[in-house]
Amino acid sequence: MANIFPFPAYRYAAGAGRLDDLVTQPYDKITPAMRERYLGLSPHNLVRIILGKETPEDGPADNVYTRAASHLREWIQSGVLARESAPSLYAYFQEFTVPDTGERLLRKGFIGLGAVEDYSEGTVHRHERTLSGPKKDRLELLRHTRAHFGQIFMLYPDPRREIDALLDVVAATEPTARVTDEYGEVHTVWRIGDPALIERIVTLMADKKLLIADGHHRYETAVAFRNENPGDPAAAKVMMTFVNMHSDGLRILATHRAVSGLESFDGAAAMRRAAEAFTVEKVDSVSHLQERWAAGAQGLLGAAFGQELYALTAKAPGGRLDLQILHESLLDPVLGVTPDAIREGKYLQYLRGIDVALAEARSGRAQVVFLVKATTVQEVADISFGGGVMPQKSTDFYPKLLSGLTIYRLDG
Repeated sequence: MANIFPFPAYRYAAGAGRLDDLVTQPYDKITPAMRERYLGLSPHNLVRIILGKETPEDGPADNVYTRAASHLREWIQSGVLARESAPSLYAYFQEFTVPDTGERLLRKGFIGLGAVEDYSEGTVHRHERTLSGPKKDRLELLRHTRAHFGQIFMLYPDPRREIDALLDVVAATEPTARVTDEYGEVHTVWRIGDPALIERIVTLMADKKLLIADGHHRYETAVAFRNENPGDPAAAKVMMTFVNMHSDGLRILATHRAVSGLESFDGAAAMRRAAEAFTVEKVDSVSHLQERWAAGAQGLLGAAFGQELYALTAKAPGGRLDLQILHESLLDPVLGVTPDAIREGKYLQYLRGIDVALAEARSGRAQVVFLVKATTVQEVADISFGGGVMPQKSTDFYPKLLSGLTIYRLDG
């Protein structure tokens, strides 16, 4: 059973400035250059809390986490952040253009609190493994601030789209907030304060299974924090955005893998070793791969190093997804990039966009780049609800959920 709760969110007050200058992309999508831009937009930009800058003088009494907590307290005391008067849900729509295809789509969801539950309880399902470093960082931030600033992206099954229909009614009214992000995508929020409508949504969600689309690290951080605070009911909830997995506005982008830092790498030798498990053929252009992916090819990977490009087709895919084949039949046995090394953040860089990935290979910044096709929502659901997991960074749901639209402060 999915337990959903309204909550009195903290939101940026009108006097804090333009909301476009205050909210951010999720912490793990913020590059150093993006952080500098955010810092320059406003003294109250959320990046100061969720991804503060370290200094050489940092110590136990003064560091990014203590400063984050201080900023939060000061912003609440000064009225930069204001708490809603009553528990609410929040309709959250995103109008966006799909990279590479140019499609203009609308994704519909709503923000609320969800119960923090162990995966073994069978309500919340993951679809990919996590890395240890980000969880340690997010747990320290949560311990110091006792607040959630971004939402876990949750999918739920509703083929009849009953909840979407309720959200459409809300979206016909004047919005509470609207932001155009740095990618030109439009994010619109409506507060849902009607107790009857809240109760209807909560009831419709009660029999739903939940699938984490994005935010595995933050969800597992919330589980760890709940376990540290067994007597605190506020710690047993986390902020989520719920999206119908049958929505026409769901898109997953491919996440390619760039490998670097190996002690020795010989591309030609690697292709010879790969030939044990793959049919290996040299190709002239990436369009060869794209055409075959579009035609439904399974077990097909691209491999680029320098100016060379290869198509690798698994001889025994065994019903596995392409990314599973890459990790299990190529990265580990051929290159020695083990699951433990990946969990520790070694050797792999995750890239969006084939042109970006190929540029890493051709410039020599990466020793080899592996190209993959995008995973579908149905494939993710089949694996997750079946109890399986995918490699780290297997999916890239676009666009991301903005941080700072609503804030869940555990201390009220």
